[in-house]
Amino acid sequence: MNSSLILSNILNPPVLFFFLGMLAIFCKSDLDIPQPLPKLFSLYLLLAIGFKGGYEIEESGINPEIALTLLAAIFMASAVPIYSFFVLRIKLDSYNAAAIAATYGSISAVTFITAQSFLKILNISSGGHMVAALALMESPAIIVGIVLVRLFTHNKEEEKGEFSWGEVLREAFLNGSVFLLVGSVLVGILTGERGWEKLHPFTQDIFYGVLAFFLLDMGMVAARRIKDLKRTGSFLIAFSIFMPVANAIFGIILAKFIGISQGNALLFAVLCASASYIAVPAAMRITVPEANPSLYVSMALALTFPFNIIVGIPLYFNIIKLIGI
Repeated sequence: MNSSLILSNILNPPVLFFFLGMLAIFCKSDLDIPQPLPKLFSLYLLLAIGFKGGYEIEESGINPEIALTLLAAIFMASAVPIYSFFVLRIKLDSYNAAAIAATYGSISAVTFITAQSFLKILNISSGGHMVAALALMESPAIIVGIVLVRLFTHNKEEEKGEFSWGEVLREAFLNGSVFLLVGSVLVGILTGERGWEKLHPFTQDIFYGVLAFFLLDMGMVAARRIKDLKRTGSFLIAFSIFMPVANAIFGIILAKFIGISQGNALLFAVLCASASYIAVPAAMRITVPEANPSLYVSMALALTFPFNIIVGIPLYFNIIKLIGI
């Protein structure tokens, strides 16, 4: 793998701020970001990427490549939790296996944004419809995770009639991050060029500054979570690294088959490789309370997320070039 690609990714300012956040915790600094702000940063990033994606979809329109890409996104978001579940069942019970599988079947918007930044450094273009793929891949993993729990466990709440699929679907599709992302895409489509000109200073000019602040906070959170990894054991640590790579390779093969561009192929691979540490954990805590949150949250946030933004993105890009996309 080209070491200069890894270096250029690490020297990307938002990624360096992620390391700075980790360093603050390791050095026991009193650096702290007040809690309402990380939530605001997260909402801003979702709004900005959704609006830009909607605008670019409105500009380019829908063609067969875009339609195939979106179908492939739904397929991978549904397939990854299924085979991940059976791998995890080697060592875990069905509740924890389903929760972790759903986490790895869904996506990380910040990893996606970091990949977009990587492409910008290399002057490689990507399509706005990839934001729609991002939105579509958030919810299917939650549904598949719940189905796996119902199929492979004997749930007492279900016997009593207390389980509500309506609540599951509500959590999957009306989760705040999903709702804002999809809504922002629709606003971008509806307002087009006129809306883009008005919101450009807000959604683009300050975007990387907000991303740097958000990754600073994420670095601090990830560093605090590292101690939780001691409880996961070597099997889950290995899963946190090797499963994303396997998922990315499957995604790249699918991208090659569809015939999408190099930039879009990288974003698709990153979506397949990333793991959710916001939407899915929130849903799993409600729908699968028997699962241990310290497992799936610490795996996604303290291992898979840093691995993807430091090594994974340039690694996937090299694989894409190697197979000739």
